[in-house]
Amino acid sequence: MQPRGAFPWPGVGLAIATALVLVAATGQFLLTCAVLFVWLGTIWLSHWTPPEIQRVTEVEAYDAQRLARLIENSGTPILLTKRSRIIVANKTARKVLGNYVLDQDARVAFRQPGAIKLIDAQANGRTRIRGLARRRDEWLFNRQQLDDDLAVIELINLTSEVDISRAHTDFVANASHELRTPLASIIGYVETLIESEDSITPQKRQKFLGTIQSEAKRLQNLVSDLMSLSRVEAEKHDRPQDTVNLRPLVEKAAGDGAGAERMQRLQLEFSDEPAILGDPRQLEQLVRNLVDNALKYGAHDKPVSVRLDITESGEPRLSVSDQGDGIPAEHIPHLTRRFYRTDPGRSRASGGTGLGLAIVKHIVERHAGRLDIVSQRGQGTTFTVRFPRPAEAAEGS
Repeated sequence: MQPRGAFPWPGVGLAIATALVLVAATGQFLLTCAVLFVWLGTIWLSHWTPPEIQRVTEVEAYDAQRLARLIENSGTPILLTKRSRIIVANKTARKVLGNYVLDQDARVAFRQPGAIKLIDAQANGRTRIRGLARRRDEWLFNRQQLDDDLAVIELINLTSEVDISRAHTDFVANASHELRTPLASIIGYVETLIESEDSITPQKRQKFLGTIQSEAKRLQNLVSDLMSLSRVEAEKHDRPQDTVNLRPLVEKAAGDGAGAERMQRLQLEFSDEPAILGDPRQLEQLVRNLVDNALKYGAHDKPVSVRLDITESGEPRLSVSDQGDGIPAEHIPHLTRRFYRTDPGRSRASGGTGLGLAIVKHIVERHAGRLDIVSQRGQGTTFTVRFPRPAEAAEGS
């Protein structure tokens, strides 16, 4: 047998002092000696460990420390448990579960029926768990038993995959709904014209044909925006390499976005003539979408301002401002989501597809820019795009 650290003399002193107090208080010398003997024997036994047990303990501690060093900087959360108690957790696991997870029962740390079932059964297996770090996150819980006592737990974050799948499902559902609405209207009016060909008046026929044409154009715009969004997303990781002078591009695209019938409401202000690395086709679409959006939802008797300048830090800046009713603050974070509308009825009546600002966001991201939206109720909304300086854009690419 070998000693386990320094001998606990303070404990021996406490035992002797207690025995003296008992003898003085009770006069029971023999009983006090018996209690003191048992107490001192317990202290002695706790100080000495059989060599084989000590070697096993030392080996386990060494192996645990070595494994801890090996997995500490892994990007995947990894934990080692001994009889369901967590004895090792790497940095990523501590970040997800909290530093308090060490020495905690694994069943308490995870609190998920599937995980608890695997831990209790000491079984190898996988299960999905939710809400581990945040309410809507999702993880793959992978447990492998190493021996009778030790097991390793690996956590694989599936949140991004689930979010992508959910976004894809939502997009398909929304796109199907948006496509079905004008198609149903077109089919309904066409069927009415066919079935009532003899009884329908020329005025009503003309009205129906006008509605069919309007819905067909809406359908055409929606398909066009869907294709544009698909192209922009496919190219978002390819940084543009062409040098583009923004002033003539913005002037032309703003005029195209306004059209001849709304041109009188457009105010162009150019204080600088910046150049950036960009995709001219996408930049024109960005300007058209912002101008069209401002003209649609701004006050019809108020102008829309398009400003182009350079910030104090040297960033080219494009701002499009309307003087409309403004946008409630709770809607602003969601404006660039696909098919998101603050007023669905007004948007559809004005011919909006719900994709214009989503396209703008992706174009800005591809050009490594930043989109800011500021709105005040009753005063209007300003969309501002800041582009990186050409030198910075070249370094980023």
